[in-house]
Amino acid sequence: MSIRVLTALTAAVATATAVAVGAFAPAAHAAVDTTRTPGLAQYTVTLTSDSTGASWTGHESVTFTNTSPTALSEVYLRLWDNYHGTCPSGTPITVSNLTGGTAGTLTVGCTALKVTLPASLAQNASASIGFDLGITVPSGADRFGRDGAYNFIGNALPVLAVRDGAGWHLDPYTNNGESFYSLISDFDVTLDHPTALAVPATGTSTDTPGASGRTVTHAVAAKVRDFAWAAGPFTKITGVSAGGYRVNVYGTSAISTSSAQSMLTTAEDALDAHSARFGAYPYGEADVVLDNNFWFGGMEYPGFVLDVVSSNALAHELAHQWFYGIVGDDEYTTPWLDEAFTDYATDLYFGKTGTNCWNSVTWQSSSERLTSSMAYWDAHSSRYSTVVYGYGKCALHDLRRTLGTTTMANLLSSYAQSHWYGVSTVADFKAAAQQAAGSTSLASFWTTHRIDG
Repeated sequence: MSIRVLTALTAAVATATAVAVGAFAPAAHAAVDTTRTPGLAQYTVTLTSDSTGASWTGHESVTFTNTSPTALSEVYLRLWDNYHGTCPSGTPITVSNLTGGTAGTLTVGCTALKVTLPASLAQNASASIGFDLGITVPSGADRFGRDGAYNFIGNALPVLAVRDGAGWHLDPYTNNGESFYSLISDFDVTLDHPTALAVPATGTSTDTPGASGRTVTHAVAAKVRDFAWAAGPFTKITGVSAGGYRVNVYGTSAISTSSAQSMLTTAEDALDAHSARFGAYPYGEADVVLDNNFWFGGMEYPGFVLDVVSSNALAHELAHQWFYGIVGDDEYTTPWLDEAFTDYATDLYFGKTGTNCWNSVTWQSSSERLTSSMAYWDAHSSRYSTVVYGYGKCALHDLRRTLGTTTMANLLSSYAQSHWYGVSTVADFKAAAQQAAGSTSLASFWTTHRIDG
């Protein structure tokens, strides 16, 4: 999530670190993760909107597999957007008539719902749950909010929480950054809405006529961590990047044609540049939804981003397609793993080297770390952007200078490939960097840059 003016790296470095678009095509499938469960989830959703696109009702089901050797007796649904309502009544996300398990009570500020399974699942066994779903979009230009006639519907679909070696991850929602931690899944989503409303969405969409005055948008998204959409009378323009990626830009009525075109060009170029560095963009197309009333610079979802008119913010959000989307992480526990890497990628795109930027680092306290969790940053919110984004990318620039430009470029591309559709950790990255460094120990580098894990 971009919450500040993003910066970016020198043309010389960009040229040195880039390879031909499409030259690096990672494996299509990651190995099954036996540490994290439930996995291999398949979501099927059918929703119908009211006349404004602000209220949606329908049904969601999810089939999943216990990929862990430890039996699975329950799962948790994360109803993230209940943060935006009141708990326990007045929640914007409602789940009812659940089948396939026994629903508990809402916890963690009504953002977590325990579902006890009828029988424990052994490793590699699968199960399904289903439920009726209601979504009411609140007022406000937000990642889940309504700005006049325009609805932005991020994190609204309930998704499965993750259980790993640390147990169930049931962290609270943070409005300062992200709390999201989810595994690669498949989504099949059908959205029935008024024809007057454009509905950009994660995945590849097909529109067919519905009832009188209505359109049915069928969106299919494979190997993504979440699903988001918008609904409103957007103006749409479309282009195809040199690398063959389709980009759709949707603007509110206040977005000028020239601004939309400029953002389309940036999106096309950024997707190609990020693909060259980290691996070919796997989702075919990307939807960019513009509204200058957002209080943040931008917000990332798989194949779908919300943005103000800012080329820096857009390049950042599109870099999140790799760091968070393709290469996953626990965004609540280690936001550095996606925000700093994404800001570094933005620097690379714009040709900025970050020369001497680490010299401006001033720690506020001995407890402040690049790798602190959102619990820490929510308690020190004024420092989050400065440290995680700013100091975080400067640390990566320093690592590039330590390893050398070519070695750093190879490290990031191989690291992305080895974690493609998987989950990264700080320990994983440190080990990969140390391997790239060979006999040169990086121990003092991690200590100096306060990278723990």
